[in-house]
Amino acid sequence: MALGFLDRSRVVAPAGWSRWLVPPAALSVHLAIGQAYAWSVFKPPLEKYLSLSGAQSALPFQLGIVMLGLSAALFGTRVERNGPRWAMFVSLCCFCGGFLVAALGVLTKQYWLVVLGYGGLGGVGLGIGYISPVSTLIKWFPDRPGMATGIAIMGFGGGALIATPWSTAMLDAFGVTYSNTGVVTGVEDGAIALAFLVHGLAYAVFMTMGVLLVRVPADGWRPAGYNPVNDRAHVLITTANVSAKNAVKTPQFWCLWVVLCFNVTAGIGILEKAAPMIGDFFRQTATPVTASAAAGFVALLSLANMLGRIAWSSTSDLIGRKNIYRLYLGLGAVLYLVIALVGNDVKIVFILSAMLILSFYGAGFATIPAYLKDLFGTYQVGAIHGRLLTAWSVAGVLGPLIINAIADAQKSAGKSGPALYTTSIYIMIGLLVVGFVANELVKPVDAKFHEKTAAEVA
Repeated sequence: MALGFLDRSRVVAPAGWSRWLVPPAALSVHLAIGQAYAWSVFKPPLEKYLSLSGAQSALPFQLGIVMLGLSAALFGTRVERNGPRWAMFVSLCCFCGGFLVAALGVLTKQYWLVVLGYGGLGGVGLGIGYISPVSTLIKWFPDRPGMATGIAIMGFGGGALIATPWSTAMLDAFGVTYSNTGVVTGVEDGAIALAFLVHGLAYAVFMTMGVLLVRVPADGWRPAGYNPVNDRAHVLITTANVSAKNAVKTPQFWCLWVVLCFNVTAGIGILEKAAPMIGDFFRQTATPVTASAAAGFVALLSLANMLGRIAWSSTSDLIGRKNIYRLYLGLGAVLYLVIALVGNDVKIVFILSAMLILSFYGAGFATIPAYLKDLFGTYQVGAIHGRLLTAWSVAGVLGPLIINAIADAQKSAGKSGPALYTTSIYIMIGLLVVGFVANELVKPVDAKFHEKTAAEVA
């Protein structure tokens, strides 16, 4: 198939190309598609305008994460074959097109179009855009894979840092009004639809920069002074390569699937409902949270999510992937317990605990490609990563479902404040403990799954 300008052969870097030009290309895509983490800003206006429950308003986000994992798994091998420029362009078309379909859905009050557009079509853009720069950056930075994947995936976590205040200001300007306690009191016709339209067009322009800038290294390229033998001696669990087909047959793959799934479930539930959750927690206290303060909380979580991806994943290059996941899962469970025990007594404890949990959540995403490289080599790490992201699909349904369904049920039972979320929090603690055990079970990959070397074939 002739891809022309998008073909992989057109993006091979010439001699002397600086590898530090590639991270900005990755960030232009990930900062855009990372808008998904700001979905909670749209939830209250949609619930008011279309008379939706909390669980219903979560559907576009949930489907988007499901489609992210499925499209990453289905198209992972094609992304490796066609190259990052093709993948970024397809991501642009799907993600931005999803906003336009969602705008039409709100304008016509057909909520299924919002779900299908933002969640379905947009979710495909999320998946392809998410994996497109990861394997490319690992190839450019074989000496620092944790840092490289942290750079790429940091943008996805930081996308909401930009989108949250931008989206909030836009909704306010277009006709969404709030009470002093952050409850939506009115939504003018066209306000949400116009916000979706502007998002789709603006992100299309932003993502185009990545499409134009991205490059792949020439065959056999290595950074100056890089010695893969020394790297393997200190960091990697195995020096062999494993194909994507064989990787899914190993217990290591499924242990990491559980680790990723439960780490994501524990974080994504909070993130998807961040704005209304902090409002519920402190609404009946002496210092209730306003809409702008709730948006600020979402931004703080996004900042923690973003910085955790680069800071903790870079740390994993020094202390190892298994040790860093012990931190994510073990300390994450303790922090959830702190939130459950403190409740709404001390607001700063709630905020700081949530920020640390979200830093581990984001770091889990950033570190997992390097963990896969350690276990399975670089041969088809992008395709393996895509298959592993089906864990994100499950978590994308599970996390919001647990938080929203239990909160809705508790609200119907007449409960309020932290009581809306206590049961969910203890469930998250249990899931993190299971993930901790799964990480402990990760061992080197059996040699029977390794690809044969040229000498072995001969």
